[in-house]
Amino acid sequence: MRTILSHSHNDHHHPHDNDHDGHSNVDWREHGVKVIPGNSLDPNTAQTPGMNRATAINNARAGAEKIWAGTVTIHANAKTGAHHHGDLESIIYVLKGKARMRWGDNLEFVAEAGPGDFIYVPPYVPHQEINASPDETLECVLCRSGQDPVVVNLDIEPIEKPEEVLWKDPIHK
Repeated sequence: MRTILSHSHNDHHHPHDNDHDGHSNVDWREHGVKVIPGNSLDPNTAQTPGMNRATAINNARAGAEKIWAGTVTIHANAKTGAHHHGDLESIIYVLKGKARMRWGDNLEFVAEAGPGDFIYVPPYVPHQEINASPDETLECVLCRSGQDPVVVNLDIEPIEKPEEVLWKDPIHK
């Protein structure tokens, strides 16, 4: 059985599309796959007390146009306030530690995730991120469907009061 995969470019044009004679006119060495070494992530991104973020993939570092990826380390027992990320989708992959997520209009729903687990946060979902461990850092990889650091703080009384982490920094008023 032979499977033929095709991709239609009728709906949009991208500068990397082949020209009319089928030959690529792109320097793939410069505009192809990028490897970002783990020891060269960029900490020059929005930071919040109790959390450390570092950018791996964005437009400036890799030419990405529609996604952002990086790491976040949340200090032991740290919690964010209630917030959402506008129309962005987020995926969190837990490397180390125990994450607790609360979500809903009153943060009434709760789930925990450990190493190897993925967390999906849909657009506009009110949520709170919590390091469920009192003595171990929580280390995660974070991917978002856009590059703007959208954080909308919400006036919801959290069930678990933030002790260290609030989304308040020069970007997130």
